Amino acid sequence: MTGIFHSIYSHGFIRAAVCIPNVRVADPVYNAEHTLGLARRASELNAAVALFPEMGLSAYSNDDLFHQDALLDATIVAVGKVVEESKTLTPVLLVGAPLRFEGKLFNCAVVIYRGAILGIVPKSYLPNYREFYEKRQFAAAREAVAREVTLLGQRVPFGSDIVFQASNVRDFAIHVEICEDVWTPVPPSTFGALAGATVLANLSASNITIGKAEYRRDLCASQSGRCVAAYLYSAAGPGESTTDLAWDGHALIYENNELLAESTRFSADEQIIAADIDLERLAQDRMRLSSFHDTVGDYREKLREIRQVEFAFQIPEGEIGLLRSVERFPFVPNDPAVRDERCFEAYNIQVHGLMKRLASTGLQKIVIGVSGGLDSTHALIVAARTMDRLGLPRKNILAFTMPGFATSDITLKNARALMESLGTTAHEIDIKPSCLQMLRDLGHPFIGGEPVYDITFENVQAGERTSHLFRLANFHDGFVLGTGDLSELALGWCTYGVGDHMSHYNVNASVPKTLIQHLLRWVIGSQQFDAATSDTLQSILDTEISPELVPHDADNKDKPAQSTEQKIGPYELQDFNIYYVTRYGFRPSKVAFLSLHAWSDKTHGDWPAGFDLSKRSEYDLSTIKKWLGIFLYKFFKTSQFKRSCIPNGPKVGSGGSLSPRGDWRAPSDSEANVWMDELAANVPDTN
Repeated sequence: MTGIFHSIYSHGFIRAAVCIPNVRVADPVYNAEHTLGLARRASELNAAVALFPEMGLSAYSNDDLFHQDALLDATIVAVGKVVEESKTLTPVLLVGAPLRFEGKLFNCAVVIYRGAILGIVPKSYLPNYREFYEKRQFAAAREAVAREVTLLGQRVPFGSDIVFQASNVRDFAIHVEICEDVWTPVPPSTFGALAGATVLANLSASNITIGKAEYRRDLCASQSGRCVAAYLYSAAGPGESTTDLAWDGHALIYENNELLAESTRFSADEQIIAADIDLERLAQDRMRLSSFHDTVGDYREKLREIRQVEFAFQIPEGEIGLLRSVERFPFVPNDPAVRDERCFEAYNIQVHGLMKRLASTGLQKIVIGVSGGLDSTHALIVAARTMDRLGLPRKNILAFTMPGFATSDITLKNARALMESLGTTAHEIDIKPSCLQMLRDLGHPFIGGEPVYDITFENVQAGERTSHLFRLANFHDGFVLGTGDLSELALGWCTYGVGDHMSHYNVNASVPKTLIQHLLRWVIGSQQFDAATSDTLQSILDTEISPELVPHDADNKDKPAQSTEQKIGPYELQDFNIYYVTRYGFRPSKVAFLSLHAWSDKTHGDWPAGFDLSKRSEYDLSTIKKWLGIFLYKFFKTSQFKRSCIPNGPKVGSGGSLSPRGDWRAPSDSEANVWMDELAANVPDTN
């Protein structure tokens, strides 16, 4: 990280603006004034790039007036006005104008920055069908002979084969195309992206007809996704001629298939929308996508012809907060409809994975330990639904609750109730006698009455439970279903080998703790099971997360004595860290910046529907930094050996799996210094 922690420009973001000015047909003076008015607003927003509509300085709908010298000359004067005024403005301006070169008229995008014309991009594909007849007035980019032209005394690059690259801002590179270009089978921006452009911009006029807006969204979304890029789109708005057409002023900003901002269509007023583009996120995805680079190789010769025009971008100073929404729960969408769909998918991925594993083994019985906690609860209901789908009785689920020295009354009650309501074959095994024997064999001071609750004391209990489950599976001709989740695996919060680390198959292996909580809420809300089961699930959701391995000092067994989150941090923060560190490889300071934006104010932003008001938390920067530091040390330094040998389990979310056979391959003996040092150096201790 360089610069100020509280500025987006220190964390790999740039701000993009898309502008829809009022225009008058064949009035470049008026149009330049309104273009500059929105350009100033974009500058006040600290935008790095501002996009305007196709031929916005002359208006698009001039028809044969484009053959009039007076209009063309006035348009050049308007371009000059914008160039002059741009000297004091922050963003790169992308404005549209009809310009004559080589005796031909081109529909152009003029790229302007700080008083200089960086280049001119002519339209590649001229529509000449239905209401369009641009070939009547214009020549296409392929008809140009020169690769440089002179405009307003400046000799500048000319062509559709240009990427405008900021020399001092990593990954800030712009490619420009015009309207119809993106409607073609192979848009010019595809090659721009393959040549390194991360910001693809489209100056469009695009009259509106019924259903066309949705098609525009699809085009921009898919182009941004295929190219792993941002896509900015600006369509003509108020003031264009309505002789035969109408205009809706549609502005869009997408990033890798995700809509970040959209204008109000059919507005009578001019508009500006803005969004923050995560250039580092785009670069990270491109770096990982081997198929993207294979495509670069296939078009190597064409891409070598694309020109790189460099400019030094003056980064806005001071604190510049993030505009975009950052979800508190990146594994769980806020939108109820999307959330329910994702929960349905996650749940059924787990069920189908377990169905296949049962079929492959030829076994019909599952052995599972049920603690009354979140993870085993979710694994148990997945097992129940799996039996239903296979047409097998739920009695084939051999469910064992195994109370130990620290088992609370509430978790034992919930475990018993859940096993009964789901119709499993329920058993209860008191592991204390076998644990005492092990402790006696070890010569542990607990046997002598000393309250020594060390790691050995804890792991003896965890190991006894798992040892019982494996031998029970042997005895009953079944297999052990694992319950540990992604969050625990990332933090190393599992007992290695003969403990909750091991099973024959683990349906929760790539499901983080916060997603399990939301999956249980979804199971309750969608009435996947009967009312008694739902009541128990709610009680489990309301219970403190605990390993229940250390007893209360005063024999208070009403609730768990230990709090997992007091040891390793709030799971809602740690799951946030897991997502951005493993999915995108972000440096710690950027993760902290995003986390502060998401978690600093519980009254700001959306929460998942149905999230209990009393459980809504907020965290200051020092707290975020503390728990992020613990995560980094545990994840990179101490826990990988546990992930290197985990059981099979299905990948569920795009946030990733930590399986060594899947998304994550890492050495078990790496250091954490580079992450810890970056966190210490670049994240202040207070807000």
